[in-house]
Amino acid sequence: MNHALCVLITCRELAVRAGSQLYTRDVAEALRELGHSPVVYSPRLGEVAAEMRARGVAVIDDLDRLGGPPDVIHGQHHLEAMAALLRFPGVPALYVCHGWLPWHEAPPRFPSLLQYVAVDTLRRDRLVLEHAIPEERVAVLPNFVDLDRFRPRPPLPPRPGRALLLSNQATAHNFTREVERACSASGLELTVAGAALGLPTSRPEELLASFDLVFARGRAALEAMAVGAAVVLCDLEGCGLLVDTANFGQLRDLNFGLGALRPPVAAERLQQEIARYDPAEAQRVRDRVRGEAGRREAVARLVDLYRELRAAAPDLAGAEHDRRCLAAGSRYVSWLSPHLEELEARWETAASGRAEAESRLAATRADLESLRRSPFFRLRARLHGVRPLVAAYRAVRGRDRGPR
Repeated sequence: MNHALCVLITCRELAVRAGSQLYTRDVAEALRELGHSPVVYSPRLGEVAAEMRARGVAVIDDLDRLGGPPDVIHGQHHLEAMAALLRFPGVPALYVCHGWLPWHEAPPRFPSLLQYVAVDTLRRDRLVLEHAIPEERVAVLPNFVDLDRFRPRPPLPPRPGRALLLSNQATAHNFTREVERACSASGLELTVAGAALGLPTSRPEELLASFDLVFARGRAALEAMAVGAAVVLCDLEGCGLLVDTANFGQLRDLNFGLGALRPPVAAERLQQEIARYDPAEAQRVRDRVRGEAGRREAVARLVDLYRELRAAAPDLAGAEHDRRCLAAGSRYVSWLSPHLEELEARWETAASGRAEAESRLAATRADLESLRRSPFFRLRARLHGVRPLVAAYRAVRGRDRGPR
């Protein structure tokens, strides 16, 4: 009989409700439900960490707080993953790549890091084609949905009435305008939600149930499909197709994400996809998601990988292993150095710009204070207190602004 596993999961931060943070939460909770003991390590805690703790998942921000070595390391984000690998060099590990562009998603190399996981084919290409990870060591495990949380909504109406743009990158001044134009031309009432607008949602399962059509990508798009909304792929990086059963497989291979989007976001392209709205097709997509993208089955596959790692792991102890670990740590620091220098340069530029802005603000405040203390300002304030004079001034202004 297989024994329960202690799994150390790493994540760069647990304050923002975004893709990899919620993936971490869902994996940890599912492991707990399956009888295992997950421990999540992140140096920056917050709302998501508190949510996991409230549901019985251990969360730490210092690896020394872990009582002993785990059975397996589930690494994410290379700085935090390497911290765990160096702290427990005798523990077999896998690394999950969630991003195509971010530098902190780049895969580390370490003697005990035996397996890599990509959430779609684009991330697999990053691992294999850009970082020379042997293809046989890369598994593709697509994202999943907590089907107990995201329950089916009532049947969609024949024509869509309410639309939702769900994106942490949406602001009033970027691609949102094109989505608004498309919805206005299509007779849709649009609601926008996301962190950049200061409108994050902690319960998307409740929000999604109120909308007929959803603009989203990645995890959010998959969750909207599981609820039963029609979904048009769209975010800051570009727009894509309305998901149907004909394109579902190809788009799922791309995680309904970056690889499925084409810039720019254009109202005309979105209108074409909105016009393809079909309630029956959205229901068929919902049934497919609920049949093959459940959280429990996906995490069970992760557990199989954990056990395979432990069964096939070479000897991860002894002087030779220690030498290889030190050499890998040295190579990692050398690889990391230019990235840190670039970040430092960006920080200095931002700090310089902030200092200049603060200097200008201070000068403006000084000018305003000088003006407030001037005789002219005091006279203006006194005149504003003479009501008949103010009334006469407004009457004259009203005549001046009248028709000519």
